[in-house]
Amino acid sequence: MVSPTLQEASQQMDRNLEAISREFSGVRTGKATTGLLDTVQVDAYGSKMPLKQTATVTAPEAQMLLVQPWDTNLVNIVAKAIQSADLGLNPSVDGNVIRVSIPPLTEERRHEMVKVLHRMTEEGRVAVRHARHKAKAEIERQKKEGDIGEDQMRRDLEKLQELTDGHIKKLDSMLELKEKEVLEV
Repeated sequence: MVSPTLQEASQQMDRNLEAISREFSGVRTGKATTGLLDTVQVDAYGSKMPLKQTATVTAPEAQMLLVQPWDTNLVNIVAKAIQSADLGLNPSVDGNVIRVSIPPLTEERRHEMVKVLHRMTEEGRVAVRHARHKAKAEIERQKKEGDIGEDQMRRDLEKLQELTDGHIKKLDSMLELKEKEVLEV
């Protein structure tokens, strides 16, 4: 039986991995992925909205994204939002759709992207270790208050460390895959 403290720590670490995965999807690799435009905010209907809520994004080709706003009146607004999103992309309006060609990355830019990935991964490791620290403090508090015994505390701390190591390994393998994808020409 796994203690509620360990379950909570595991869930927190899983959420941290998901967050890093979402951040990774926004990193340009030279290939067209719909996740590339996830951070774009469109000024529509009097408020800022995520692009996903105003248009359909598809990747029909390896170097092209196709953005089709649901409201045809938003075509130019969406195109401006993509251009001003600081992604280095230049959208072109083609009737009711927006074509976004993904330029190949330079070698220098690829290495900058790898540094960004390493920074994101380190932030993920810190978040995982923070979850471990909180759980460890809770386990030690339970021992101090007599809720659990010495043996149970040692077992829980061991499981907690295994959980932490496993999540950090997952982070490292995610980094390795994304790094390979970015450096691929």
